[in-house]
Amino acid sequence: MKSLLPSAIIALAVVIFGFCLKAGIDNLAYNDRIVTVRGLAEREVPANMVTWPISYPLAGNDLASLYTQMNRNNDIIIDFLTSNGISRDEISVNPPDTYDASTNRYRSDSFNYTYSISCSMTVSTSKVEKVRELLRRQTELLKNGIAFSNSYISYEFTGLNDIKPEMIAEATKNARAAADRFAADSDSRIGKLKQAQQGQFSIEDRDSSTPYIKKVRVVSSLTYFLED
Repeated sequence: MKSLLPSAIIALAVVIFGFCLKAGIDNLAYNDRIVTVRGLAEREVPANMVTWPISYPLAGNDLASLYTQMNRNNDIIIDFLTSNGISRDEISVNPPDTYDASTNRYRSDSFNYTYSISCSMTVSTSKVEKVRELLRRQTELLKNGIAFSNSYISYEFTGLNDIKPEMIAEATKNARAAADRFAADSDSRIGKLKQAQQGQFSIEDRDSSTPYIKKVRVVSSLTYFLED
């Protein structure tokens, strides 16, 4: 019995080593079997901030008269805005930009005035629907002799943090569903999650005709182990 004991121990060690070796090989092969999938989440949301520049030009030969006319026009525009739901602190009157043609040696003879002034003010507000309403009614300023123009009206969505968790969960769920479909098609099943990467959020206009509707988008990338 004493002579057989060392042989038995050696045999047992060989068996254990064989199991460990097989487990290592299986684990190595298992680690090589992965699938990487992407999950998309999209939402359309209304803009909750708007920046609305309103500008108009003036031209004449007397600066004092132009100054008086500028103040008159600004008062008319501000009254139009405040009487229709825009707060005074949401309106910024910008410094005028003045051009003196008499100091320009390259002036065009087609310019009949000595001075021209570019006047503007900016509305920054969360009242997006109110601004859209006033844009449709802005022609009322024409009756008061103000040849206004609108340029670079900017709509923004600032509530990303409120919807981010739900969108990440939706993107992750869609990625898992894609992984499950892949596993089913390849006669395998999804194992543990190996790696996850959240993509950057993007906020864009839904289209050029409706810049006040934003499309929020995120893509998550997940890597799973595949099992038999």
